[in-house]
Amino acid sequence: MTAPAYGVLRRVSETASVLLENNPSTMTLEGTNSWVLRAPEASAAVVVDPGYHDLDHLERLAGIGAVELILLTHHHPDHIEGAPWLAARTGAPVRAFDASLCLGADPFADGDVVSGGGLEFRVVHTPGHTDDSVSLHVANQILTGDTILGRGTTVLHDLGDYLHSLRRLIDLPAGTPGLPGHGPELPDLPATAREYLAHREQRLDQVRSALQVLGTNATPRQVVEIVYADVDQSLWPPAEASVQAQLAYLRASEDGR
Repeated sequence: MTAPAYGVLRRVSETASVLLENNPSTMTLEGTNSWVLRAPEASAAVVVDPGYHDLDHLERLAGIGAVELILLTHHHPDHIEGAPWLAARTGAPVRAFDASLCLGADPFADGDVVSGGGLEFRVVHTPGHTDDSVSLHVANQILTGDTILGRGTTVLHDLGDYLHSLRRLIDLPAGTPGLPGHGPELPDLPATAREYLAHREQRLDQVRSALQVLGTNATPRQVVEIVYADVDQSLWPPAEASVQAQLAYLRASEDGR
């Protein structure tokens, strides 16, 4: 990969550009992708996920021209913390699945169509990373937030929900581009969703095998030390959160038998 172009609005498609926030970390990869969407003839844009309350980044977003609407993919601060500042600067309302994040507008729900920037955004509720995670289908591309990243895998809150969300994304037309909240664009989101699903099924098998060694009452940390033994230990804390979701899924499956 080439070096990230921090502070430069980079055009990705006829309707989508991205401004990469300079907040790289093990959790945010190169940083948070703030997406700017606008039809060619539109006078105002839609901003998706303004990022942290990072004034250098937010000033650049405000400087793109008129902003008609701010949309949020989920509640994590690296996506939404700067939304109130940007809303106050631009006068644009903020909409999200979680009503508590909205400013001057109503929350949206699965299947809603939201208009802005001369475009229509179809809301796809894709929980799993968080309960309020959504993907936004617009102009034959889909913004995925943290449901699917540009590289690597995401941290899970609820595995059952996540598997269902992956299957919804797999059902999109082949070749649909993915615009993630972190990392590079994806040329074929349904294909990536299939890879994610296969990876999750493989991890579940590994967790089952670890439980055979450790016993059914093993802690997430104990499982991580076996299943993620070949992974950099700086990634073990988010891996532990995902293992906790996997254990809850497996134990719920056992209880339901």
